Formats: sequence, structure tokens, C-alpha cells
Amino acid sequence: MPLEAVILAGGFGTRLQSVVTDLPKPMAPINGKPFLEYLLNYCIRQGIQRVVISTGYKHESIENYFGTSYQSLSIAYAQEISPLGTGGGIQLALKKCKEKNVVILNGDSFFEVDLKTLEQNHLSVKSEFSIAAKKMFNFNRYGILQTKGSKIIAFDEKRQIDEGLINAGVYIIDREFFLSLNLPEKFSMEKDYMEKFFSTHEFNAFEFEGYFIDIGIPEDYEKAQRDFIA
Repeated sequence: MPLEAVILAGGFGTRLQSVVTDLPKPMAPINGKPFLEYLLNYCIRQGIQRVVISTGYKHESIENYFGTSYQSLSIAYAQEISPLGTGGGIQLALKKCKEKNVVILNGDSFFEVDLKTLEQNHLSVKSEFSIAAKKMFNFNRYGILQTKGSKIIAFDEKRQIDEGLINAGVYIIDREFFLSLNLPEKFSMEKDYMEKFFSTHEFNAFEFEGYFIDIGIPEDYEKAQRDFIA
């Protein structure tokens, strides 16, 4: 069972500025609680024991609210002094992790995935990087994953599509492999890691049917207010 997670919480939340101001996206309130609190509760339900939160913009609002523990979770922080990109933020946080396989979560989306099953799949194919994929319909906001079995064979650009698998922002990563690549301090996880190494290394995607929401735009932020009541 995965014991350690990284949560990416350093974004500016530009598209949410009309409804959430002066807060990093993961601290956007959902029915009176920060979105990040729902993610931490999910981690606890999934058996995670330690979380490293990658922070940047308004980092103090996260650190002051949660401190170094939340319920049964131990919390550490990896603060970006200047923006490092999605890959750089993950790399900085992974240097503070201890486990071989670490769960990565986006701090502005929620995907109800059974992490034990994801890890079992990850281990069964000796994957170095595994994505929890979600089948979506009639969308244009997300890039598309092309797979053969579970093996990722292409990352397609965002476009209008009737049906396809998306990268839903939940990963398991082989920390030792990732750090051994000696990637630059600042880089894009999508362009400089996923799209660069998928064809030469064991990168896989596993489909899950759980609830998914991305609060990155005002419409879905408002939807989360209604959905999370349940």
C-alpha cells in the first residue's frame, strides 16, 4: 500500500481569480473548507501516512493552516522560491520523500482512485511511472492518452473529442528512477518528462471510473460546491 504522497499546491490559480482571490488554488474554499483539506482526507482514507506539499504562491497560507500534521498525516513542505514548473516542483518534493514509490496528486483536482489497486498495477508491469486515467466524453480541456494495453504509446494535444482517456492528475512514480535522470531544476512534467521518456521507459496508464473534478475554472469550482456536500 502506498504510504507517501506529494501534493502539487504551488499554482497561481489565474483562471479562478474572478471567484477566488489572494489564495493558491488548493486553498480555494469548498463549503467552508479548503479544497486541499478534502485531498488530505482522501489520503487518510487511502492509507497514506506522510504527505509532502509542494508550495509556491502564497505558501504561508497553506503552512499556517495545516502546520506539520493533519489528523493522522505527517506533513512536510517543499517550497519553490521561484516557479520551477510542474516537473521542478515534483522533483523538489521527491527529494524530501523516503519511499521508493510515491503518489503524486494535483492540488486543484480530485479523482477518487483506489491507490492500492493503482500501486498493484504499477508494480505488476514494473512501471517507472503510472497515470490514473479517466474516460471522458465530449471535451476539449484535456490532452488525450493513447495506450496499447496499459502501455502509453502517445500523448495527444488538447482538442475537441467525443471520447478519450485523460491524464486525471493522479500518478505513482518510481522516485529513485525519476531522480536518477538528473533533470534540470525547472522543467515541465508533461513536456520534459512524460512526452520525452514514455517511448523508451515503462510508462503506463490504468483506467479508473471514480468521481473526478478539476476546480481550475469557475464553472467546475461552483460544481464542486454542490458535489462535495454529498
